[in-house]
Amino acid sequence: MATKKAANSSDAVDAQLARYRSMRDFGVTAEPAGTTKVGTKASLPFCIQKHAASHLHYDFRLGWNGVLKSWACAKGPSYHVGDKRLAVQVEDHPIEYGGFEGIIPAGQYGGGTVMLWDQGTWEPQEGHTDVDAGLRDGNLKFVMHGTKMKGKWALIRMGGKAAHEKKPNWLLLKEHDEFEQPADAPAVTDEKNLSVVTGRTMEQIANLEDHVWNSKDTQKEGQAWYRRDASTGTPKALVEDAKPRAKKAAKAAAPKLDLKGLPKEKQPGFIQPQLAQQADTAPDGEGWLHELKLDGYRMQARKAGGKVQMLTRSGLDWTARLPSVAAAVAALPTETVTLDGEVVVLADDGTTNFADLQASFQDGAKHPLTYFVFDLLHLDGHNPRGLALRDRKAMLAEVLATADPVHLRFSEHLESGGQAMFHKACELRAEGILSKKASGKYMEGRSADWLKMKCLHEQEFVVGGYTLPSNGSAGIGALLLGYYAGKKLIYAGRSGTGFTQKSSKTIRVQLDGLATKETSFEKPPVEARRGAIWVRPELVAQIRFATWTADNQLRQAAFLGLREDKAASEVVRETSGPKPKRAKGSALPKASASHKAPVAKAALVLEKATVRLTHPEKVLDASSGVTKQMLADYFWTAAPRILPHIANRPLSLVRLPDGVGGEQFFQKHVTKMLPQGIGCVDVPNKKTGVMEPYITVDNREALASLAQMSTLEIHPWGSKNDDLERPDRFVIDLDPDESLAWTTVCEAAIEVRDFLSGLGLASFVKTTGGKGLHVVFGVVPELEWPQAKEFAHALVNKIEGQNPKLYLTRMTKSARVGKIYLDYLRNERGATAVAPYSTRARAGVGVAVPLDWSELAGGERPVFQLAQFATWSVRLESDPWAELGKKRQRITAKALAAVGVSR
Repeated sequence: MATKKAANSSDAVDAQLARYRSMRDFGVTAEPAGTTKVGTKASLPFCIQKHAASHLHYDFRLGWNGVLKSWACAKGPSYHVGDKRLAVQVEDHPIEYGGFEGIIPAGQYGGGTVMLWDQGTWEPQEGHTDVDAGLRDGNLKFVMHGTKMKGKWALIRMGGKAAHEKKPNWLLLKEHDEFEQPADAPAVTDEKNLSVVTGRTMEQIANLEDHVWNSKDTQKEGQAWYRRDASTGTPKALVEDAKPRAKKAAKAAAPKLDLKGLPKEKQPGFIQPQLAQQADTAPDGEGWLHELKLDGYRMQARKAGGKVQMLTRSGLDWTARLPSVAAAVAALPTETVTLDGEVVVLADDGTTNFADLQASFQDGAKHPLTYFVFDLLHLDGHNPRGLALRDRKAMLAEVLATADPVHLRFSEHLESGGQAMFHKACELRAEGILSKKASGKYMEGRSADWLKMKCLHEQEFVVGGYTLPSNGSAGIGALLLGYYAGKKLIYAGRSGTGFTQKSSKTIRVQLDGLATKETSFEKPPVEARRGAIWVRPELVAQIRFATWTADNQLRQAAFLGLREDKAASEVVRETSGPKPKRAKGSALPKASASHKAPVAKAALVLEKATVRLTHPEKVLDASSGVTKQMLADYFWTAAPRILPHIANRPLSLVRLPDGVGGEQFFQKHVTKMLPQGIGCVDVPNKKTGVMEPYITVDNREALASLAQMSTLEIHPWGSKNDDLERPDRFVIDLDPDESLAWTTVCEAAIEVRDFLSGLGLASFVKTTGGKGLHVVFGVVPELEWPQAKEFAHALVNKIEGQNPKLYLTRMTKSARVGKIYLDYLRNERGATAVAPYSTRARAGVGVAVPLDWSELAGGERPVFQLAQFATWSVRLESDPWAELGKKRQRITAKALAAVGVSR
């Protein structure tokens, strides 16, 4: 059986080859094999293959008229518009070759190693839609939609001497758009140097030699490649096109389930997973289902007809890395289904082993993967998520009755004796157990309905450095580990065991590419610095350890593998949550003071926005999995709360075309590229008087369409379109030093409120989506902007004067230590503040949410994130700012005089 188990990377290449092979039709033309009329303007394929032949280069290939038009580019593409990369046009290649990754034998044309560096679709730019003319005239302009290649590009054929070369010389150029990079930005070929399909390096592809392409057979009808079994070296010809296993299961009886009572729905895209709180002990009362905790990757399987997607907990598509599991899901006798579970490698004793799982992904090790499914999220056009977990699992068992047991299994459970099961799990060296409320609905985000108990200490840590091995080998001696507390990376100790010789070298290559001169750790101890080589904190390692020492260092830490499904910014020190209550089996913790009202209500769900989006599945924030579709759905759902604060006002938008972590920019002017429905208001330039077209948004459709532009922040003016020169809203921004406690920030906001109240001004408060608070008050628009700014400045100066040890009104960052900066500069013409209920362009995609003043009475700083919408969505049902727009309050002459401003 072992020789039949292919490494995941090999299966992924098979899937790619099958996909490209399905595009060909040998009857269309005889040159070259594989030629066909393929694709349309909207779905033309492209690929870029990194090719180590006589010299290393990048083969740039655009699918057109049934072949791959091809150019060899020595340096590869560059996102800097000033770089002109030589691209030598070579002969057309068959479409099928676009799916190839592997080895071309020495002595054959192109002999060497081939990596699929990027792939996707392309389309001609507007005004350049005649591709044949562009190829003929040497002027090809196009837009790319790949994983690494995005935006506008051009291929321009060179004249002069270059025009007389044997093979036409072209230049590959990046054109100006939101994706371009400055000259000093890291090269995309250096930053993103792994296979887009298998995640492998060139060395790993060369060492495995799992697929071989015979160049001499390219012109023949039939298959020019074969797959070699890595363990025996035996060629394994795959002549038949890959067909979905769903066809083989067509005759299988569909599960006889009564779905009539379930709500109908269109199958949703990625669903934010329900997460478990950590606890010390398992609940023993009735009403709980206890499952073994698996040591693998959380995965959501989504089958829609013949298509299957395997999505990580943050929404990344790993289908190509899990072809055997995807095939097993495809074979299920359902039309549409969404499953929730964990992909693992099973050890001989039935336990799960994350190190083996990681080796399967990273090193091509041949460990069979098994997908344990524990929840049912969608079934044949119906939504079961509102059912009790016990009922969902009963349906799930029926759905999986005919599943392939090697790759797809039902996650069993016990309904009693949680503590006994926990102890038994530890005896069996399992990771622990999960206890889930049997009556619970499926809820996105972390909830006490699910509790996790671990037998062993194990969690993720950020790699902030490493040491060299004492024997002088090419690997690593130990990893230097940490976790985040706020924005600070805290040193947690070293791990010098658990590496294989191969993994040690592989990780060393990755770490060398992240080397930096300065440490990212916050004040690391002397022993951490000894022999340390610092790296940028981007890699996340899974670590098993005995315990924490008294000085908060890891004891007996062993490396298990690298986590590719979790962003470094998410890694915090894990601590046990509240112990479950025993009465009636309930484990709901008491609500904090800042969440009293919302917890008692039923959660809302995001409504589907009825606006057109291109690439709705695009992930805008890797740390939380927020997609463009989720952003549009949020704006659509929250529109009744957002629009009263932004409608009829000029807006500035913060756009992140490449998502959080990429380049961001403000846009305030209307352009032809904006989605339909977005309005325009003419605003006179305060220096020249020339009218400038500012963006304004007045309806739900226009608001949701901002997601198409990857708009993650909305900033309105403090004045309205029909009275631009006189503000009707003031914002005092409390920006605290990170060292200050949340209670101190709350007390400061209350002080500002009380001071305003003394001036006869009622005010309101909201979170900023960050660490501070905004105190906001509305007024009848009477003061013009210069006097409004003067009043705001005098106001904060008065507050600072009452408590100069806490407050600061100067912008000097060095003076802010231990203080709260009172920012009044939001209150001048053209300045803006983030809108209530707007998302923020930061990791996690927080939301600026209005609060009731009573919610500042204590507790922890509330955090509202788009990905966790279900946990705080009930706030949209009531409005603590309902009176803001109704109050007709004025800044009186007495109020002006009180802060030292004359009217």
